[in-house]
Amino acid sequence: MASKLFAYLQLTRPANVVTAIADIWAGFAIAGGWSYLMTNWEQGSGDFWQNLLWLSLSTIGLYAGGVAFNDIADADLDAIERPERPIPSGRASKNGAILMSSLLLLGGVLAAFQVNHLAGILAISVVFCALLYDYWGKHQNFFGPINMGLCRAGNLLLGVAVAPEVLSKIWPIGLLPLVYVAAITMVSRGEVHGKNRKALFGGFGMYSLIVLAIFFAAKIQTSDFWQVIPFLALLSYMIFPPLIRAIRTQSPQFIGKSVKAAVISLIIVNASLAVAFEGWEIGLVILALLPLSLGLAKAFAVT
Repeated sequence: MASKLFAYLQLTRPANVVTAIADIWAGFAIAGGWSYLMTNWEQGSGDFWQNLLWLSLSTIGLYAGGVAFNDIADADLDAIERPERPIPSGRASKNGAILMSSLLLLGGVLAAFQVNHLAGILAISVVFCALLYDYWGKHQNFFGPINMGLCRAGNLLLGVAVAPEVLSKIWPIGLLPLVYVAAITMVSRGEVHGKNRKALFGGFGMYSLIVLAIFFAAKIQTSDFWQVIPFLALLSYMIFPPLIRAIRTQSPQFIGKSVKAAVISLIIVNASLAVAFEGWEIGLVILALLPLSLGLAKAFAVT
């Protein structure tokens, strides 16, 4: 029984789910939610705490359900290329996985509607983008990475949706996770066969663009923009060395390690965004999710 539960849990990519929670917390920071919680601590800020909890639960359902459906869609291909995966190995049934994933997505949408209608609509959009990617987008050379990036952009904006009036002004911030995740998706296409030098160089350029964009966003938002520099330095340390190794070797093994590092580093991207909008203290709160994600990554597959 325990091994069955573990197999279904594997389908949800727990380490990745933690990075999705970081999206919400960063979006919450962009909306000014953390500042509100700190300045209204004594007067009572129960609604905002509840909203943060609902949105965190929402993204857990949306992300876990979305990535599990990815394994469902890939079951036949995984039987050839990755037979150790839960479904092709027989440790998890396809029907059971469909039921679990559907309930997770439904729960994610319902949790978002507890905050407001805009959050609920965004959650539905994330579900649509995730399923589109699982069954169609990932097979498209150009649109596939963009499709995956839209899932993450929607997830970040879901956190901002706690304050709809802010979301209406700041929604272009969603382009940052879109570009970053599109880069990861592009690079990941060499995990099985390698030999994707152009994609690796493209990923390097897109990662560099994100680092610069967050720095300039911080410079625009605050005079204390220097606070974001240590976070961006950590981000660069996490993503660039593995990617350079992958470029040099063209090896599927090193490409996989590069993708894993970039996925986990989404937490640092989110922490950096939080610093740009609300200061280093909130950045550290989000960065505290990194050890948890790294620990889970030792027990569960990331890519």
